[in-house]
Amino acid sequence: MDRRVLVRDEGAIDAECLLAFRYEYPEQDTQVEVDTDEFTAVCPWTGLPDYGTLTIYYIPGESCIELKSLKYYLLSYRDVGIVQEHAANRILLDLVALCQPRSMKITLDFKVRGGLHTAVTVEYPGN
Repeated sequence: MDRRVLVRDEGAIDAECLLAFRYEYPEQDTQVEVDTDEFTAVCPWTGLPDYGTLTIYYIPGESCIELKSLKYYLLSYRDVGIVQEHAANRILLDLVALCQPRSMKITLDFKVRGGLHTAVTVEYPGN
C-alpha cells in the first residue's frame, strides 16, 4: 500500500493571526493558564496525526494572549508535518514574541503513538 497524505511544511503555521491585548495589571504576579485537548499536527515522515493536550502557563507583562486568535493559530498546525519537540518550541517562541510575558511554560502532552507516550515542556526564560 502506497498511501500519500497531505503534509504541509512549517511555513503553513499562521503566527500572523495571533493577537494580544493590553494587560492592566502587569505589576501583579498573576498566572494565566490556558489548555486545550484539541492540538493536532502530523508526523513529518508518515503524515499520521499526533493528538495532544497543550497547556500554556504564563505571567503577563504588558499584554495577554487573545484566545480566539490563539485557537486559529493552533488550528494552523492541523496538517503541518512537525516533530513533537519542535512544535512545543515553536509555540513558545511565537507566543513569547507576541506578548513578551514575564515568564511562560508550554507543555504538550501527546497521546500514545506506537506504544510510546511523549510529553514536551519548554520554558521562557530558559535555564
